[in-house]
Amino acid sequence: MAKMIIFSAPSGSGKSTIINWLMAHPELHMAFSISCTSRQPRGTEQNGVEYFFLTPEEFRLRIDNDEFLEYEEVYTDRFYGTLKSQVRRQLDAGQNVVFDVDVKGGCNIKNYYGHEACSIFIQPPSIEALRSRLEHRGTDAPEVIEQRLARAQYELTFADKFDHVVINDNLEKAQQEAYDIITKFLE
Repeated sequence: MAKMIIFSAPSGSGKSTIINWLMAHPELHMAFSISCTSRQPRGTEQNGVEYFFLTPEEFRLRIDNDEFLEYEEVYTDRFYGTLKSQVRRQLDAGQNVVFDVDVKGGCNIKNYYGHEACSIFIQPPSIEALRSRLEHRGTDAPEVIEQRLARAQYELTFADKFDHVVINDNLEKAQQEAYDIITKFLE
């Protein structure tokens, strides 16, 4: 029976790198949850592939109908969320569904599915290490880095609400630890 794997982490903790490494293991039968958004498609994005693109009105209607596992209005009329029906379709197709979500979304999904879902929090070794990674990435202005670090401090308070915490102080070790957790969960 297919199951769900939830990943959350502060920005810069290596979550995407770990998830992409795991996705390259076909024996895990993992597939990303396809979320909805009210933003316009970018580049070559296609409806039903990267996202389901909804208007803000359609999104609100689905919220009112309790169709989302989790959702967030990031800016006015800019929504992101996960439909219960889409997760069910992917599970029925035999996919182990992977969620890459913020800490609140991760907690909501875990609460909804209970033991059918495994939640993993990827934690940086320290805030200082996180600062160093974000600065070395070279993609954010100093004030954006400060905002990300402040948010990370808040997100770290959620770590104990997850089934597992993987501290990413060594990437290969963290990848293997996540792989072992998932393999055991799927047995």
